[in-house]
Amino acid sequence: MSIRKVRKAVFPVAGLGTRLLPATKSTPKEMLTIVDKPLIQYAVEEARAAGIEQMIFVTGRGKGALEDHFDIGFELESTMAARGKSLERLSGARSLFGEIVSVRQQQPLGLGHAVWCARHIVGDEPFAVLLPDDLMAGAPGALAQMVEAYNELGGNIVCAEQVAPERTASYGIITPGEKSGNRTEVRGLIEKPAPADAPSNLGVIGRYILQPEIMDLLDALEPGSGGEIQLTDAMAKLIGRQPFHAVTVDAVRHDCGDSLGFVLANLALALDDQEIGATVAGAARNLLARA
Repeated sequence: MSIRKVRKAVFPVAGLGTRLLPATKSTPKEMLTIVDKPLIQYAVEEARAAGIEQMIFVTGRGKGALEDHFDIGFELESTMAARGKSLERLSGARSLFGEIVSVRQQQPLGLGHAVWCARHIVGDEPFAVLLPDDLMAGAPGALAQMVEAYNELGGNIVCAEQVAPERTASYGIITPGEKSGNRTEVRGLIEKPAPADAPSNLGVIGRYILQPEIMDLLDALEPGSGGEIQLTDAMAKLIGRQPFHAVTVDAVRHDCGDSLGFVLANLALALDDQEIGATVAGAARNLLARA
């Protein structure tokens, strides 16, 4: 079995971020910061660490700040250099020529549609999908762990975690097959089932490695759950045609798509920060003592 290298990654970043209003009224949610970096930079750095060579942003209106963030800030960098300040903190916010490209999703028709919008850039290669809302903290990164599994198994890989049984209606849920270590054969996928209908509580979270044939399935643009074009529905059609596995990665997932998850992610990563962690811990203890 010949396994082709995963070189490209799709970042669906056209969403309106309504669960984080009013912060996202004029600022893309992917540009909101966790400690000192925007969400999109965490995802891009994770992709780079996994060997991804080209990042494909599927954007919408008002999302120009995402490309700007990874551009060279000439005035800023010149001023810092003239004052003798290190530019090291900006290294992750710089892209190489051609590393980041973007395409527009002109209608909010769902995750499957967003991925389909990148079809001409993806071409006939396997590719990754990263949802920046899901910040995956840990080393090696979540996608790097998935690439390691992909290089052995080939086919399609999804990132999965055990979810609370009462929350299955918020996830794509896996019908599990054989299990080996952190890898589980995927025998079926169902989008957002009610708890009584869920085949397991193994939920798909925001990292995928997919074969290009999924674009042919998305071409039909068939609406699924919620009237949107669901990526899960297209992935389910690949099961039995191609190898399909779920990987439970060694990483901590922070759902930054709503206010609670966003605040908790900031606290968790701040506590782990070598420069400010001890100070944050002390301040948090003082706040809790007054609560």
